[in-house]
Amino acid sequence: MNQRATYEELQPAAAAVQTRRRILVWDLPTRVFHWSLVLAVTVAIVSGEIGGDWMEVHGKAGLAILGLVAFRLAWGFAGSTHARFLNFLPTAASLRAYLRGRWKGQGHNPLGALSVFALLGLLAVQATTGLFGNDEISFTGPLFALVEEGLANRLTGLHKQLAYVLLAVLALHILAILVYLFLKKDNLVKPMVTGWKEVRAGTSAAKGSWTALLLSLAFAAAVVAFASGAVRW
Repeated sequence: MNQRATYEELQPAAAAVQTRRRILVWDLPTRVFHWSLVLAVTVAIVSGEIGGDWMEVHGKAGLAILGLVAFRLAWGFAGSTHARFLNFLPTAASLRAYLRGRWKGQGHNPLGALSVFALLGLLAVQATTGLFGNDEISFTGPLFALVEEGLANRLTGLHKQLAYVLLAVLALHILAILVYLFLKKDNLVKPMVTGWKEVRAGTSAAKGSWTALLLSLAFAAAVVAFASGAVRW
């Protein structure tokens, strides 16, 4: 009887271990985009704060950010399962389910999805205003000459103001990652590095096609070409 009881007691624990499986959450293009964006935004913030000769670096970082956002927008429609916007578009129902602890899924949760959309939108506006801006000394954005000086100055002011909003959103993003790590024991960074995550139930994400990847890269390259002034409208 004791042996049988011990065996039966061990069954639930063994079953729990067996049901956990390793699935692909983030494909390589999404991961490369994410960490490239982290690097580009960091360079943009640091070079912008230093100013002076570093404004040329700031401008190039801004173009890189614009290209990366353009790629993500295209990949959000044609990419892998969890990279597609329709897959994690937050709704009132999904937000309620998440706040009540009933949401089940992989990839971005509803609150994380709001953060993604906010960051992409903010970065797109921030990088675009920088194209027409100036530092009132020697640096001008690549499209500065296409607008009147008054409008360029207003866009420069908006660019500077949005920098503080961006820092606040990034701080909240990092805080959320730390909360998940230390309070919920859920490491959100590791899957974005390796692509894989251990879950109790779920299936691996379907990867995007090579055609979708090439089209997304081509779209990003076209946006950077126009934004840099290399190609005129």
